[in-house]
Amino acid sequence: MGLEMEAVAAAASAAAREQGVEIYPLSRYYFGAKDAAAAPRGLETAADRALRLKANFAAHGLRTSVHGVLLVELFDHPHVLLLQVRNSSFVLPGGRLRPGEEDVQGLKRKLSSKLSVLDDGEADAEEEEDDWQVGECIGMWWRSEFEAIPFPYMPPNFRAPKECIKLFLIRLPMSRQFVVPRNMKLLAAPLSQIHNNAQVYGPVISGIPNLLSKFSLNVISDSDACADRSSELQERFTC
Repeated sequence: MGLEMEAVAAAASAAAREQGVEIYPLSRYYFGAKDAAAAPRGLETAADRALRLKANFAAHGLRTSVHGVLLVELFDHPHVLLLQVRNSSFVLPGGRLRPGEEDVQGLKRKLSSKLSVLDDGEADAEEEEDDWQVGECIGMWWRSEFEAIPFPYMPPNFRAPKECIKLFLIRLPMSRQFVVPRNMKLLAAPLSQIHNNAQVYGPVISGIPNLLSKFSLNVISDSDACADRSSELQERFTC
């Protein structure tokens, strides 16, 4: 019985290590700008947007949106990278899938169009050169109507949901360049600030800290990185 408990504990420990997420300093990433690929959605009126969404639903059915959760370190605290549109609303990088498109493939395409030098049309052809490490799906929300508040579950009265929103954890390398359309800003928001702050960030973004609670967040500061590098060089020199 004791050996069985030890085996279970060892398996749980291994699983916990696999759930670990390394978060690198914001200072290691480089930021640039590119021309906006299209007119920002913020210029639409509410009536125009409703008509567009209804037309898409009539043609293709359930709308599926995929978004990436990208974490960086700033002031020894995890931050989430958010796009701000026209100095107003905050959104996660990502967007709507094409009809028949897979989640991961579509998310990579959207991340490239929003956060790299590639445009939406080029992302498919050059996926290998602009690869993103898309991890597990950490949350799903559902809308009963196009302008309704999303729910983190499917309520029993949802007969024909209009949209499914999926969040995926993106594992960033220790260094990368981000190139953002000029009609948007890429900002780092601390987890402590967005936690339960639906009034500013909306229900999806404000729920991210709860979704990340199952992960072991390994926040790596610049001082830690320098110490690791110094130790590595010292070991090589000694050998």
